[in-house]
Parts: sequence; structure tokens; C-alpha cells
Amino acid sequence: MSQQTARRGGAAWALVITSVAGFMAALDNLVVTTALPSIREDLGGGLHDLEWTVSAYTLTFAVLLMFGAALGDRFGRRRLFIVGLTVFTGASAAAAMAPGIDSLIAARAVQGAGAAVMMPLTLTLLTAAVPVAKRGMAYGIWGAVNGLAVASGPLVGGTLTEHISWQWIFWLNVPLGLALLPLARLRLAESHGTGAPLDVPGTLLASGGLFGIVYGLVRGPADGWTSSLVLTGLFAGGALLVGFILYSARAKNPMLPMRLFRSRAFSGINAASLLMFLGMFGSIFLLSQYMQGVLGYSPTEAGLRMLPWTGMPMLVAPIAGILADRIGGRPVVAAGLFLQALGLGYMAVVATADASYVSQLPALIVSGVGMALFFAPASHLVMSSVRPSEQGIASGANNALREVGGALGIAVMGSIFAAQGGYETGQTFVDGMRPALVTGSAVVALAGIAALLIPTRRRTERQAQSAEPAPVPEKAAH
Repeated sequence: MSQQTARRGGAAWALVITSVAGFMAALDNLVVTTALPSIREDLGGGLHDLEWTVSAYTLTFAVLLMFGAALGDRFGRRRLFIVGLTVFTGASAAAAMAPGIDSLIAARAVQGAGAAVMMPLTLTLLTAAVPVAKRGMAYGIWGAVNGLAVASGPLVGGTLTEHISWQWIFWLNVPLGLALLPLARLRLAESHGTGAPLDVPGTLLASGGLFGIVYGLVRGPADGWTSSLVLTGLFAGGALLVGFILYSARAKNPMLPMRLFRSRAFSGINAASLLMFLGMFGSIFLLSQYMQGVLGYSPTEAGLRMLPWTGMPMLVAPIAGILADRIGGRPVVAAGLFLQALGLGYMAVVATADASYVSQLPALIVSGVGMALFFAPASHLVMSSVRPSEQGIASGANNALREVGGALGIAVMGSIFAAQGGYETGQTFVDGMRPALVTGSAVVALAGIAALLIPTRRRTERQAQSAEPAPVPEKAAH
């Protein structure tokens, strides 16, 4: 039984603290992208090293998110939120001081671990603090701030890289983290989940499986798809994930209860989230390099030119949250996904080695509106598809699948790029990027189809109520 044990602040403080923390975690997904050419020039490394600079964060973020949510439910959400924030802030400083590409990748992995504990608890703490009638607007504001992180990620990364150094994209987190720590301690109310024991076997199976698959996809282009390490990673990772599903279906207290996926609402929004982030993150990874390496823009210019895409959530996400309150999240999310798919497909058509910015602008705007329509309603759909006692694990699962999608997107689309093109000339880069963008467009369109399978709002609420497990006896909960 979820229960607040201290009321130290109201909904406004919870919204501020959780939104800024979410901003930090989301910013670090994309802030590195416009700095990749400078990092490669300074620290060396090939395509697979650049992929790991991004994927080390998204992968540890993804595989530990559900475990982080479970830790919060068990030991206190505010307490674990503070722990995750502390780890994230310290690892950001370590990344800024990294002397080589390997140490940078290691620091990014620790950053992801801290974010994995912090991020799923932001939605849980926010949901507990905000009245039901105002949650759509609160999720909209939370989504807008996360959209601001997406918007400012390439621009902040490019500006700091060009005018100071790429290390400052990580130093930026340190003062924000240090300011949030005392506020979280004083202004957030503590709460707990069901008190179920931690699922260590499930965590190990899921973490090992995801790591094996992403490792195989990232190393495949460099080592060859038939190399022993690549094949071992792919097959062992797949086997461990199958084992995770079978184990979770039978375990008494699994990290991710498989019965949640009997709900079409929960299954549909999670499938849509995974596919959306797969197509979006892989595309941004390549497009940020295309604008600098092929079109010749500086890091700041590249970040500014991506704003019509990445900046749109800042403007549209609050409106999307209000629309979701009025007409339900399904039509808003589906429309956003199809617009995002259309934008990526259009970009694949107009991209050339000497394309003008005017020719790319419609694709960037359409993609930006699509991404903005997705964010806030998707969070609302996730949290409304389960009972309040399960919102922590639902938030963790959805965030985990989003990050898995991001890591897979970079790996899959990077592999397509490497197979069809390369960094040799502007034309070879475009030759590799085009089929990757077409793939991203198709994947996001599949996400739109998955969103259409989500039931209407009333049916979603009935499914959430029917999915409530039997009450846990008081002794078992403690």
C-alpha cells in the first residue's frame, strides 16, 4: 500500500524538483550528439567508440530503470531519488575530467546508473503530490521541461563545445545537481510502494540480456557480424531476455509483472515508446553529425538548425497534455507518431551532400510537432494504465523501454549507416544516412500503429482497475 509518510512540500515544489531532475537526465541523452566530432578529434576513437559514448549512458539507464523504481518503492522514493541524483552529479564531474575515450565511456555508464534510479521516481513523486484532476497539466509541464532538454541538448552541446570545450557539457550538471539535493531533502514528501522484496534474478537476467544485444549491434560493423564476440552477445542476450520473460511470468514478486502486459493500454503505449525512441534517437545521432561533417555548420549552428525539430516539445507539449485530458491520449500520441514518421521520411528524401537548410526545414518542423504531441500524453497513458500502487514500476518499465529503444536505435541505424556509407566523403555519409533514416521512419510508423491499438480512455481505466492484484497482507508488506 502506497503511503506518504511526510508532507514537506506541495505540488508546486514537487513539479519544480522533478522537472529539473528530469531535464538533467534527458539533456544527457542528447547533449553529447553535437559534441561527437570534437570528442573524436580530442580523444580519438572510431564510429563504435562514438556510439558507446552515447549508448553507455542509455544502456545502463535502460537496464537499471526498473530496478531503480523497485528500490524506491522498497526503501523510500525520496531517499533513492536523492541517492540517484548524487551518483548522477558525481559521474558528470568524472566525465568532464575523463582523460581518454575509455574513461569517458565508463563515466557515462555510471551517469546512466544514477539517472536510472533518479528518473522513474520523478513521475512517481510527481503523481503522488499532484491531485488527480490536475495531473494532465502537470504531466504536460513535466513533458515540456523534458522537451526543453531535448531541444537544448544539441544546442547546449554545440555552444559549449564551440565556445568553451566539450567537457563543459558535463560540468553543467554539477551546479544543478548540487542545488537540487537540499531542495529534494526538504521539500519532497517520502512515500513507499508495496514493500515487495527486490527481484535480483530478474534484474540480472534483464540487464545481461539487454547488454548482450546492444553490445552485439554496436560491435557488429567493426568486428564483423560473424565474429564470435558479436554472435555470442546477440544469442546470449536474446536467450537471457527470453529467460527474463519466462521467469517474470512465474515469479512471486517480479521486477516487471508480465500480467501488466495483458492490458492493451500498457502494452500498446510501451511498444509505441520503444519504437518511437528507436527511430528518433538513431536519427538525431546521424543528423547532428551530418550537419557538421557534411554541410559544414559549426556545433552551435548545427544545434540552432535542429531547434525546429528538437525545440518544438517546449512549445507544444503543454497543449498536448491539455488535449489528452479532454479527448484522451490515444489520438494525440498516434497523430504525433505518424507526423514524426513523415518528417523522417521527408528528411531522407531531401538529404544531399549540399542540401540547403530551407529544403530541410519542413521535415524538421513536422518531426518536431510529432515528437511534441507524443511526450506528455504518453506519460499520462502509462500512469493511467495501472493502479496507483503499481505506478512506480510502470514508470520504470516505460522509461526503461524508451532507453532500450534509444540504445537500439543508435546501434541499428549506426550499423545500417556503416554498411551503406561512411565518413570518407560527404556523399558516402549521405549514402549511409539515407537508408538509416528510411528505417527510422518505418519504425516510428509502426509505433503509430501500436498506439492505435490502445483502448479508449474509459476502457483503459477499467483495465487498470481489473489488473489490481490481491491485497498484500500487512505482515508480508513489511
